[in-house]
This record gives sequence, C-alpha cells and structure tokens, in this order.
Amino acid sequence: MTQLLTTSEIIAAFRAQNWVALEGLVQQYTEMLLKGALSLGFRDQQADDLVQSVWMTFFEVVSTFEGRSQVKTFLYGILINKSRELRRETKKNDNHDPIEEVMEERFDQRGHWTRPPISPDRFIESLQNLKVIQDCIEHLPVNQRAAFCFREVDDLEMPEICKILDVTNTNLGVLLYRAKNRLRECIERKVGQN
Repeated sequence: MTQLLTTSEIIAAFRAQNWVALEGLVQQYTEMLLKGALSLGFRDQQADDLVQSVWMTFFEVVSTFEGRSQVKTFLYGILINKSRELRRETKKNDNHDPIEEVMEERFDQRGHWTRPPISPDRFIESLQNLKVIQDCIEHLPVNQRAAFCFREVDDLEMPEICKILDVTNTNLGVLLYRAKNRLRECIERKVGQN
C-alpha cells in the first residue's frame, strides 16, 4: 500500500505535474468515493460518473486547497456538492426512460444474459426487506441521508462527517437522530401495510 500524501505533497505533485503521485492519490480514494456515491442512492453508472466529476473538480481546485481539512474530507465535500447538482439536473430531465440502460446492463451484444435473474421466490423474499429499507432511506432529506449513510454505511467518524456536511457535532447528532427516527417510522409503516 502506498503512503498517504500530505496536503503540501499533493499540491506540489500537482504543480510539478507528477502524474505518478497523482495517480496514486486517485487510486487511494476512488473506491471510497464510489461507496459514498452508492450510499447516497446513485446507481452504478451514475455513481461512476459522479466520482469522475469529483476528481475533475478536485484537480480544477487543488491549487487553492489550503489544507484546513483532510484530503478525504475535502473530496467528500465535493462529492456532496456534485451529488446535489446531479439530483437537480436529474429532476429537470426526469422524463428519460431508463430501459435502454437496463437492457445494456442485463444483456450482451448477442442478446444473452450477462446477469441472469435469480429465482422469483428468492427474489421476492430478499426484496421485501431490502426494498423497504432502501425506499425509506431514499425518502430521507439529503442531509439526513448523507449523515446516516456516512455514519452507518461508510463508518466515518463524527468529526469527519461534520466537516463534510459543514455542521456542528450537535447538528450532526440531530440529523442522525431524525434520520433514524424517520427510518424506524417509515419501516414500521411499510411493514405494517404488508
């Protein structure tokens, strides 16, 4: 495993166009950003595009990065901002039919399954619980969803989440408390309907 670059080393590598060091940086944090994008509710291709957008923005602004936060926190902040932009853009263009993407995802060029479906019984059984939880998470307000996913899915530390979301520790506690209560109420309501 490569050693983490300090802020000054990252800025120096960027100014010196040290592409090997910068490639190491990208390799170091891309998986983390992808998990973050997925935990915010973006599908595979959208999550990949979002991470690419984060890196493009990072390299546009890296020379102005002052190092008041860790690189990881800075990247997560960009991810949050880019995800908000993408959601706004998606709402504007929401009349798009995703069937072509689904077809490309499921079948190869000859029309054969690339990912065959699981048995209907098993599918329904696994979906019943997962769908309820995912639906409830997706309906959380953005800040509550981000706080919950960063803490419970990505297992980030509270101070780091506070920096990413630009909130105080007390505000983060309130966001998590509200997110968990809304999730509990939503899950209880949906399970009670079945």
